[in-house]
Amino acid sequence: MLNCENQLNLSDIYSNCSELFREQRPEFLTLLDKYIDINTFISFSFRNAFHAKTGRPRGCSLYGYISALILQKIFNIPSDTLLILILNFSKELRSFCGISNVPDASKLTRFKQDFSKYLEQMFIDLVDVTEPICRKINPFLSNMLSYDTSAVESYVTENNPKHINSTINKLKSFYKFKGIDKSNDDIYKQAFCSLPKTSSADSSIRKMYANGHFCYGRKFGIITNGLGIPRHIDFFDDDFKSRHKNYIYEETDTPDFDKSISDNRSLQPIFNDFYNLHPSFKHSIFLGDAAFDSYSTYDFLLKKDENGVSLFDKAFIPLNSRAVSDMPNCPINQNGIPVCPHDNSLLFLRDGICHENGRADRVKWRCPKMNMINGKWACSCENPCSSAKRGRTAYTTPSRNLRLYPGTIRGTKEWNTIYKIRGTVEQAINHIKSNMGVSGRKTRNLLTTKADVFLAGIAQLFTVIIADAMLKPQYIRSIKKLAC
Repeated sequence: MLNCENQLNLSDIYSNCSELFREQRPEFLTLLDKYIDINTFISFSFRNAFHAKTGRPRGCSLYGYISALILQKIFNIPSDTLLILILNFSKELRSFCGISNVPDASKLTRFKQDFSKYLEQMFIDLVDVTEPICRKINPFLSNMLSYDTSAVESYVTENNPKHINSTINKLKSFYKFKGIDKSNDDIYKQAFCSLPKTSSADSSIRKMYANGHFCYGRKFGIITNGLGIPRHIDFFDDDFKSRHKNYIYEETDTPDFDKSISDNRSLQPIFNDFYNLHPSFKHSIFLGDAAFDSYSTYDFLLKKDENGVSLFDKAFIPLNSRAVSDMPNCPINQNGIPVCPHDNSLLFLRDGICHENGRADRVKWRCPKMNMINGKWACSCENPCSSAKRGRTAYTTPSRNLRLYPGTIRGTKEWNTIYKIRGTVEQAINHIKSNMGVSGRKTRNLLTTKADVFLAGIAQLFTVIIADAMLKPQYIRSIKKLAC
């Protein structure tokens, strides 16, 4: 239970922010004013759309809206209401944003919803601007990309802890009454299965496993470089699914398995979109977690095309534990046929081809000492290596070498050193959601959520530009440290 004495109310938050603006105004606002001209990053189409005839004056300039919302992310102001309050009481902040009349909360929300796609394009343009800066700061770390998924939890009833806890408590009481011994894991899994797949408030808000727990929200994928700077962000909404039909899959009742399959399925469309938007970009190293350990992933990342060019040179992906077996390995002879681990002269027999979603086609082989007798399988081996009814089964695939040798050797010093850098993508997600106030916002609208995430990404890329201009590359991820 939370200690009420340690909780901050709205007055405390406002007081802290007011003191921050009053004491550090020269550092924060002077830096932004000196090194960033936001007008230069506003596209002509964005201006056209904003100044299109609306039937009434907007009362606030496009520059004013964008400046205020970016400052909201930089200062981690948790709500639009508090932002408006601070703008009303801070002459310096209004002057910096070029605002004479502070817009109300509804206008801020309408701005995000009406111009979400233009904010996304602004983020994409800034990625092009900051790419050479990142290359200059650290060519090695800028040459690698890391990918992960996360979700922004929506403000719906289903995300209230009381909602799921009531279901869990009912199941515990039921099993206790029946005298059935069930582990907590089984109860939590059953509770998850009993929840509806979508929120009652909005069917596009789906149940998922993200942020270390299951919740209802909107999922997105993010690519960062080795410096932890966002390179691409995309939400898995209806527009994304309409562009990438292969991303859609049938969900199961196992949340962690669904997350693994979903992450793996999203990798190829995300990277295709990324390199279509930035065709001149080229990176050599990919970093991913064990969710991406599938043959199709290695083919996509490392297999050379007809021009002899591959997407990456190396892929640092740990082997997934689901693919590990405690049985002795079946060696493969020079002709690519598996042989008995106890007698290499015994060739396995071909038993068809397996087609599975998310995996490359595999050739199936069965033990040569298994025979069908009177409609049942019988083993003639004196020392069987498997207790399966049909005996030992082996699989081969043309892309097997890419999985075993993805341009590097697992367990080496190079592997251990470089793979640690993958954590930067998780740090970037936490920075966007926690340090820039994206998580915890009381909204369920998709466009508002997307606008908040892209505004956070824009604020992060502005930090890169300022750090480079100040010759302080060590602070490219924190504008607050630049101002100290």
